[in-house]
Amino acid sequence: MRTYLDDSRPSPEGWVRCYWPEEVIELLKAYGDEVVEVSLDHDLGDDGHGTGYDVLLWIEEQVVLHGYNPPKLHVHSDNASAVQRMRLAIQNIERRS
Repeated sequence: MRTYLDDSRPSPEGWVRCYWPEEVIELLKAYGDEVVEVSLDHDLGDDGHGTGYDVLLWIEEQVVLHGYNPPKLHVHSDNASAVQRMRLAIQNIERRS
């Protein structure tokens, strides 16, 4: 399974569309290793739900505390500063896993 977190862009064909970080996290919890790839936007239109970066924070915590094997991670945000921060988070996740 591939998941695509975005509030406005259409998801690529064959990807499961999520609008909020908690939806992605629930899929990761429920399907584990069946989620092979995740692509994240940062700004999702409702800061009360969080951002794509929050998904990366959750994944990093799972890697460090539980030995979680993360899926392949991508960022497709237009927010340049957030993209840089998210890519650094992905690098950190990859180093720890």
